[in-house]
Amino acid sequence: MIKGITFIRPVDSPAHFNELVSFFSALGFEPGRGWDEPPPREGAASKGRPFLAPLGNLEFVDGTLPTLNTDLLIEVTALDALHQVARRWLETNADAARTSITSIEDTHWKSRLFAVQPVPGFTVAFWEHQEPLCGKPIALEGDLSAEAISFAIVVARWNAVITDRLLQGALDCLLRSGARRDRIEIVRVPGSWEIPAAARQLAETHRFDALITLGCLIRGETAHYEAIYNEVARGIGQSQQDTGVPHAFGVLTCETLEQALDRAGLKNGNKGFEAAAAAIEMASLHRKIAATPAEQPA
Repeated sequence: MIKGITFIRPVDSPAHFNELVSFFSALGFEPGRGWDEPPPREGAASKGRPFLAPLGNLEFVDGTLPTLNTDLLIEVTALDALHQVARRWLETNADAARTSITSIEDTHWKSRLFAVQPVPGFTVAFWEHQEPLCGKPIALEGDLSAEAISFAIVVARWNAVITDRLLQGALDCLLRSGARRDRIEIVRVPGSWEIPAAARQLAETHRFDALITLGCLIRGETAHYEAIYNEVARGIGQSQQDTGVPHAFGVLTCETLEQALDRAGLKNGNKGFEAAAAAIEMASLHRKIAATPAEQPA
C-alpha cells in the first residue's frame, strides 16, 4: 500500500527557491512534476519543484544524527565527482560569504560524507557507502575461483603462432585461479571451423563445467574470412544454448597478423586469459543458480 516518501523543505524566499532548483538540477537529479498555485486573496503564491531518486528511506535514529547538522541525507554512488560538481556550482552561482561546503570525511558508520549549504539556512549531506553492496540486494555473481571446476579447452592448430599464445594465457588464468591440472582437458582441432563440432561433443558428455574455445581468423583477400567467422560464432553459441554448458569465446578475428599478436599477449592483453576468466565465472555462476532454491508460490 505504501507508494513513496516525500521530504518537504520550505524555502525562505523565491530567490533561494530558484537557486536550490538550479543546484539540484546541476547535480543530476531527475525532476518530478512541479506545481504553481495562484495566491489566495490574502497570501503569497505557492510553488514546488520535486526531485526524484530511485530509492527512498524513512529512518529512525536512537541518539544524535550521524551527520553534520542536517536531517537531509542523500546517498550517491560517485561522491568525489558529486563533490566537484557542487563546488563548481557554488563558485559560479552562490555568494561565497553565505554558503559553504565541507571536505569529504570518513564516518564511524563505514561511509564517506560531505555537507553543503547552497543557500543560507539550507544544509544537505551527501554520502557514499565504503562497502558498495551495503544495504542493497547482493547480485548473484560467479566467483573467480577455479577450485573443483573441470574445463575443456578447444584450440585450433591453424595460426598456431597465435593460438599457442592464447592457450598459454588460458592455462595461466586457470592455474592461477586454483584449477587442478588433471581437471583441464586440451583438445586440438585443425582450424577454427572445426571448433564448434568438437565443443558440442565435449559439452554433451557433461564431464566439464565450462568450455574455452580458442582460435584465430585473419582476414584475407576473399570473403572466406566472413563465412568462416559467422559459422564459428553461430556454432559455438548454439552449442552453449543447447547443452547448457558455458562456452567462453576466445576466437580472434583480426585484420592482420600484427593485430592478432597484440591481442595474444603482445600489447592488448591475452584474450585466452580473458576467455578463461569468463569461463571460471560462468561455471561458478551456473553452480550458484542451480543451488538457489526456487521461490514457493504464494
